[in-house]
Amino acid sequence: MTPRAKQNGAALLAAMLVATVGAAAVLMSAFGTGGAQRVREQRALALLAQASDALTGFAATHGRLPRPSSAPGDGRERATPCGGEEDCTGYLPWLDLGLPATDSWGRALRYSVTPVFSVAPLARTAAVATKRVQSRDASGALFFTVGQDICSLPAQCAPAIVFSSGPADAMASSGADEANNRTASVGFIQRPPSAELSAPGGPFDDLLAAVPLQTLYERMAAAKTLP
Repeated sequence: MTPRAKQNGAALLAAMLVATVGAAAVLMSAFGTGGAQRVREQRALALLAQASDALTGFAATHGRLPRPSSAPGDGRERATPCGGEEDCTGYLPWLDLGLPATDSWGRALRYSVTPVFSVAPLARTAAVATKRVQSRDASGALFFTVGQDICSLPAQCAPAIVFSSGPADAMASSGADEANNRTASVGFIQRPPSAELSAPGGPFDDLLAAVPLQTLYERMAAAKTLP
């Protein structure tokens, strides 16, 4: 092989090496960003599970679920009774529950509780849990995952909802489903995340957990705080 051919081969090999390293760097960067995001989502989901458990623990001790905090940084339940569903919707009283103040993205968790479940003693034979959750099927149609159109004693819904507004939490770019969750006091939406503007319900990254009524009653009964 001539010296010129050797030089050309070495130059080609160097160029290929630079391109390979560059492509690998891009892939690693993308994977790292996505991986970090997934870790944050898993932490947020774990916090929601902790919040649901802490809420039932609070009820087992106090004979009722806590009222919401009025402000995200407050951390304590409001002192006055709820006047209705909207009045019983706000922020999770994280300080009273012994939980972190914020989720993975530095924002306080939202919280909505059925008013009658925030009053002790809880009248199990008359209390109707009112919180409903819907999702969307492949065609975009809404369907219930928790509760139904009408909540009643024979067909209960959930006593409380706690949710994270997710990584974006941008009012200007959010879709109809996220806008619904920001203002809802009874009917909430939880569906797979999507960044597509054209997706049914628009872009979505909220994370939500419903407090199970049966679990709540079982823990309260075990603690003898359920009449």
